[in-house]
Amino acid sequence: METISEESVFEARWSRFLSGKRVLPGITDPQFRIADLFSSVGGLTLGASEELAERGRAAKAMAAVDIDKSALDVYKANWRTAETINKSVREVVDSQYVSRAGSWGFGYHPEILDESLSSLSGRIDLLMAGPPCQGNSNLNNLTRLNDPRNKLYLDVAAVAVALDADYVVIENVPGVVWSKDNVVGATSELLRSSGYELEMGLLTASEFGWPQTRKRFFLVGSRKGKPIPFQQLHDEMARPPLPVTWAIEGLQASLDEADVFHAPAKLAIENTTRISAMFESDLFDMPLELRPDCHKNGTTFTSSYGRMRPEKPAPTLTTGFFTPGRGRFIHPLERRTLTAHEAARIQGFPDWYDFMSKSPGRTSLAKWIGDAVPPILGYLATKSVLGSH
Repeated sequence: METISEESVFEARWSRFLSGKRVLPGITDPQFRIADLFSSVGGLTLGASEELAERGRAAKAMAAVDIDKSALDVYKANWRTAETINKSVREVVDSQYVSRAGSWGFGYHPEILDESLSSLSGRIDLLMAGPPCQGNSNLNNLTRLNDPRNKLYLDVAAVAVALDADYVVIENVPGVVWSKDNVVGATSELLRSSGYELEMGLLTASEFGWPQTRKRFFLVGSRKGKPIPFQQLHDEMARPPLPVTWAIEGLQASLDEADVFHAPAKLAIENTTRISAMFESDLFDMPLELRPDCHKNGTTFTSSYGRMRPEKPAPTLTTGFFTPGRGRFIHPLERRTLTAHEAARIQGFPDWYDFMSKSPGRTSLAKWIGDAVPPILGYLATKSVLGSH
């Protein structure tokens, strides 16, 4: 009998996920209730729902909070969310953070200020959150590591405690650990003092087989037992990454210049010429002589104007994936940029995920998809925080 490799099982499982129709799990337990802060369009919720489905449970999105109203509309279109709250997280919770003898705690028990969210207190199983990362990103040289938005990280702990959530998952860029405010350390102390057992560290999508090199820092907490260590997840589930062509296979047939979700960017003549020259010479890095004048004396941004390698995972996507000069975002096989659909696939959004219910423009699609947390990482973080439960 032919032996089926773990890699083949992984590829088949996630291929069905990306290209198949939405499949709801056979429910043997009550629905698992989720609230998502800084939700955007729901990448974290999507990842959690896949892990829950493997456990025979269905995710029920109870609430989503975000300052982007259009992103909340997309979230609701996909999750039929009971409450979508178009506010800053700072507006929905009353809390005070105090440091005594070098240790952080709450000055008083946090309280939910938003009536629709407060009605869910005691009814949320899992709180997920992706606080703004710009203050911690290496791409932000002006305010990096010392940005008031970083303190929103602490507000996630306050909401978790106020809602009495059993589990909490917080994600951010790797640089969050270097915040001058020490938001990771302070948040860890706030959660531990409130009865959560924690696990934290980096999860890299490509180390678990996904065709993108994106990495994120996760802090997860459970009041129902100790989370699975991330190193254990890595030891048990690590595998070589699939190539980027695996993720976007079959989408060339859906190209449509009249449909913003299925159309590549319209490029200036100079960029069209540059891309054609690269393909004619079978190059993946743009030579200096083809670059804009500001690059011709050398540049440290060697990935800009770069072409993805078809046999390797994609680099980390950003909100600039429609623009060749903002990264290695040229299609690996065709003389064009990625489409929004291809970028969504690379991030891990399946074909059934509805981004288009409100007819967004290219800028919104780039933001929602480029800023998203790949669902595979949300899946892994949820697997950790739920442990054996």
